[in-house]
Amino acid sequence: MLLYADVISKRLQYIINFIGNEISMESFRLTQDKDEFRNVTGSKINYSNERITDNECWIKPHSLLAENSIKEQTIACFEWNDSKAFFKTEGDFPFDIFATSFYLLSRYEEYLPHEKDMYGRYAHENSLTFRENFLNIPLVNQWLQVFKKVLKQQFPSFTAKDSSFKFQPTYDIDEAYSYKHKGWLRNAGGTVKDLLKRDWSKVSLRRRVLSNKIKDTYDSYEWMDELHQQYNLKPNYFFLVPEKNGQYDKNILPTNTAMQQLIKQHTEKYTVGIHPSWQSGDEHSFLGKEIKTLEGITGKTVTTSRQHFIRFTLPDTFRRLLSAGIKEDYSMGYGSINGFRASVASPFYWYDLAKEEQTELLLHPFCHMEANSFYEQKVSSQQALEEMLHYLNEVKKVNGTLITLWHNTFLGTDPFFAGWREIYQQFIKEASMFHFEKSGTT
Repeated sequence: MLLYADVISKRLQYIINFIGNEISMESFRLTQDKDEFRNVTGSKINYSNERITDNECWIKPHSLLAENSIKEQTIACFEWNDSKAFFKTEGDFPFDIFATSFYLLSRYEEYLPHEKDMYGRYAHENSLTFRENFLNIPLVNQWLQVFKKVLKQQFPSFTAKDSSFKFQPTYDIDEAYSYKHKGWLRNAGGTVKDLLKRDWSKVSLRRRVLSNKIKDTYDSYEWMDELHQQYNLKPNYFFLVPEKNGQYDKNILPTNTAMQQLIKQHTEKYTVGIHPSWQSGDEHSFLGKEIKTLEGITGKTVTTSRQHFIRFTLPDTFRRLLSAGIKEDYSMGYGSINGFRASVASPFYWYDLAKEEQTELLLHPFCHMEANSFYEQKVSSQQALEEMLHYLNEVKKVNGTLITLWHNTFLGTDPFFAGWREIYQQFIKEASMFHFEKSGTT
């Protein structure tokens, strides 16, 4: 596929690489030579202000991809194909699909001045996806499906890529146990708090766990393993391993033998990554220390991550991850609402907009976290299941990758999370059914 452009910028090269990989079996080749473009008889895209030949797919460009600065963009959304679009132009496609996709994937708006939420994160209320009410759909994938059909109709020789639906469950382990392995001081303090609140059921529960009469209420690991084995799933686990505890870092410390054993058990079966602590966001040297701690326990090089509390700032956080040897990150989602933060259900490389370059950090976007449903959206477990099934269906429609984020805490036996284990099991059954269909697994 030959693509002509008057200006071949790094932005254009980046988004063409992504789109080409998503929709085509052919590589997309860029040219600024009009004669070369005219002489090609096969499939070709004209990305310029004027039509060049009769047999071409012409997309008149928005200015975004030819720019090398970051500034407020005038965006007017309009209804298209039962959904939304923006950067309306002329040609054989009603909008500049390259510029719109780049705007959303690069998280352009997060580089502009914006309000922070209570945790110092980019507030989802700032986003175009939230304001224009398309946060709950993988809009970029939807656009690309239509674009692929347009190219196929116009160029019968165009070899379109047939992608398949994938399901990737992931887990953050930031509170490995509710009572066990926390030491007598933390448990004594917890008991005093429960007594002052007259929460006799919790006092009794703690006593029964610590006397080994029942399993720790956050210990859902064996149950999760059985679920993964039943449905042939290969999840990713992210462990919080801070050097010391803090207000938002409450896990069992990695010096604890039980914590080390838990991590090693998971390393033998699954991909284990780092869950950088809240403290590492303030004291940047902690990130490297935590990665080394996890590597020391697993005996393996750690190259995957997800930020604790989904706390990241562009471009600084992702640059630090790259410097620390992280190759893949699973933080692209919101820690305050469910949905598609980058409007996509496919992995993509992070584009450092401030440096104007594609990086080697591969981002895996998630669209649903149970903690958002419970703490932020304050819905019931049944409502959360309905929301998860919505995301399952939307991602299945575009043959994308569905990534969910859960915690062991919700999947244990703590009465505080009653009902959530059951709806997760029901969802896994539904998601795996489609996963099996596409992969051919029986």
